[in-house]
Amino acid sequence: MSALGDVQQSPTAFGVGGTPSFLAEEDLSVFGHDPFWLIALKAVFCFAFLMVTVLISIVMERKVVGWMQLRIGPNRHGPWGMLQSLADGVKLMLKEDVVVKGADKFVYLLAPILGAIPAFMAIAVIPFGPPGNEVSIFGTRTAMQLTDLPVAALYILATASISAYGVVLAGWSSNSTYPLLGAVRATAQIISYEIAMGLSFAAVFLYSGSMSTSAIVDAQQDTWFAALLPVSFLIYMVSMVGEAHRAPFDMPESEGDLVAGYQTEYSSIKFALFMLAEYVHIVTLSALATTLFLGGWRAPAPISTYWEGANHGWWPMLWFFLKVCALIFFFVWIRGTLPRVRYDQFMKLGWKVLIPISLVWLMLVATVRAMRNEGYDFAGIVYWIAGAALAILLVSFVIDIFRGRKEEAEEEAAKAEAADEVFDPMAGGYPVPPLPGQSLPPVPRRRSRQDHALVGAGGTGESSGEAAENKDGKEADGA
Repeated sequence: MSALGDVQQSPTAFGVGGTPSFLAEEDLSVFGHDPFWLIALKAVFCFAFLMVTVLISIVMERKVVGWMQLRIGPNRHGPWGMLQSLADGVKLMLKEDVVVKGADKFVYLLAPILGAIPAFMAIAVIPFGPPGNEVSIFGTRTAMQLTDLPVAALYILATASISAYGVVLAGWSSNSTYPLLGAVRATAQIISYEIAMGLSFAAVFLYSGSMSTSAIVDAQQDTWFAALLPVSFLIYMVSMVGEAHRAPFDMPESEGDLVAGYQTEYSSIKFALFMLAEYVHIVTLSALATTLFLGGWRAPAPISTYWEGANHGWWPMLWFFLKVCALIFFFVWIRGTLPRVRYDQFMKLGWKVLIPISLVWLMLVATVRAMRNEGYDFAGIVYWIAGAALAILLVSFVIDIFRGRKEEAEEEAAKAEAADEVFDPMAGGYPVPPLPGQSLPPVPRRRSRQDHALVGAGGTGESSGEAAENKDGKEADGA
């Protein structure tokens, strides 16, 4: 199946003219019937899953980056240094808690909490397994998901947006220059990359016909959306790095020019909350990428093809965890590989590359879904899309040719004008280097030694030849 293939068809949904409309089935009746103790147990499990995964990811990051840079990673606390992140957390909680004197104390204390709590909320709608009550917990059959919503993906976007307020308020309330700059950067970064991320989500919604996370996973029964919607997947992978403030997009906390950005004035447990929120975002975004693009809890194709029970029982939780770990490794990999980009390059990538490509791709996906609902076959859709793409490429190629010729003519005219203009490096009172296209005036050459003037007794300057002739003339006159 390709990006233009079939999706699970709802038997009661019809398009224009009675043709069938392709939508994903959305059945949320299995949720909301668990007893209170089971709901509380699931909530505790989600919290523990995030905390344990964060501890593992911190150690894994330090180990993997150490191996990449050919140095020793953490190796003191616990076997192979596996308890290093736990020791760091205990150390931060026991350190002295300092509150900046000039800060807005209430907002200053509220910001870490506001940044950490929403980061935990998104995991509530992530499915760890099939929703068909296939597992039994203490004799009660239930779905491997805390809850689901018809707009679960929008709920995740909302919680991610709320957590951004913690970063912004932390920089503003610190009453310091570098934290404020970090907060401003974080604001622009989150606004820019949430647009691209939302557009990548919209393509998934159009293709699956639902915003429910369990329905989106169910729509990937045959092929993952990473293969069906590769452009959306790549845009999301770039956007999630920017949303998590991770290298090479860690502009709000870049230690090279902002010391530590919005968290410069924080210490002890408040600093630990910001670090916890960052790594929880990594886990949540990885889980969301797994759900939307990598088939969710479904086993990879070789395993699910030869083993029918791979997607039933408790096994789906294993596949889900392995996919999340693979995406966390992607975060670590790019941190140890890519250098931090400039802020203007980062903004240009978001507004001039990701958002336009997302819009064009979304229009393409919407067109394909509309043509499928109208009854067009796969070959016809491919011909239409390929023809339109070739036409657009041909027109853009012709436009680029004429534009290039015009730019070359303008550059030559500018060079000729600059060559005709006399450049005076001392026009402003002090020497300045020439601009591109300008040239310094020729340097006057020094006269040779034979042409140097000699100062006579009368103070007049004359050359050596002239002095000799004058001397001979005077001698002849005296004779």
